[in-house]
Amino acid sequence: MNKTIKVRVIPKSSKNSVEDFAGGLKVHLTTAPAKGKANKALVETLAKHFKIKKSHISIMSGTKSKNKIIKLT
Repeated sequence: MNKTIKVRVIPKSSKNSVEDFAGGLKVHLTTAPAKGKANKALVETLAKHFKIKKSHISIMSGTKSKNKIIKLT
């Protein structure tokens, strides 16, 4: 699988979850967007959702934004 998806991150949510959203995914994370913690939690949450290894997920753009482009390999 070699796929690129758009992701909208919602930090400081009550639970980690993934849902469909406007041609991409909306990912709710319990972590705050500080010192890369939300990006790390995003990769972990997506790995669990897609049932793939964390090393197969990379953030292509938007590391400091709520809107991100994620590559799954």
